[in-house]
Amino acid sequence: MSDNLIPTQSAARIDDCWNRIGVRGDKSCERLVEHVHCRNCEVHAAAAIQLLERYAAMQDDVELVVDEPLVEHCSLLLFRVAEEWLAIATRSLVEVVAQLPVHSLPHQRSRSLLGVANVRGTLVACLSLAELLGIPAGTAQASGQRVIARMLILTGQGGPVVVPVDEVEGIHAITRHMVQPAVRDGGLAVSQFSSGVFQWQGRSITQLDDELLRQAMSRSFA
Repeated sequence: MSDNLIPTQSAARIDDCWNRIGVRGDKSCERLVEHVHCRNCEVHAAAAIQLLERYAAMQDDVELVVDEPLVEHCSLLLFRVAEEWLAIATRSLVEVVAQLPVHSLPHQRSRSLLGVANVRGTLVACLSLAELLGIPAGTAQASGQRVIARMLILTGQGGPVVVPVDEVEGIHAITRHMVQPAVRDGGLAVSQFSSGVFQWQGRSITQLDDELLRQAMSRSFA
């Protein structure tokens, strides 16, 4: 459901905090530390359910307000590994979680396979994107803001996979015309997994190809 598409009769009755203190506002909401994006928050979910109930009750009598023209977007999660800013389609994302302990596995030979992490009682393989994508170690310049490392749970060919990342910017709707075709540079390993690049808030973002990434993660288990 779009955050900009609401029944005019009910808009005043719903606290659209995501537009005031959330990702569309000044980002001062303390819940963002835990949820990263308003769409992951129970307050946003409750508001969505409330809206759906009103849609059902009012049926075709509702007047809709659209505050911007329809533009084709792709929904991407933006995050950082070492000094590399990356993006992945949200359809490949299961969840963003806090850092979890990783338990190493004996006699494993893959440098990308860090071990396993316990995700709510289920052991999930943990991979290093830095090793997988050939990203050299490094630290991005400090932005003055508090940076919290996270873990992403991604869909894999054989099940979910956990990958640690150094920073999560959040989920953003990127207009497709912003994304330029990828240039597969043999000197840059990460470019071999790229489906495109785009500029966002002064940063060059590499969009990862979902299928190429899943294939590489699967090979790490061999």
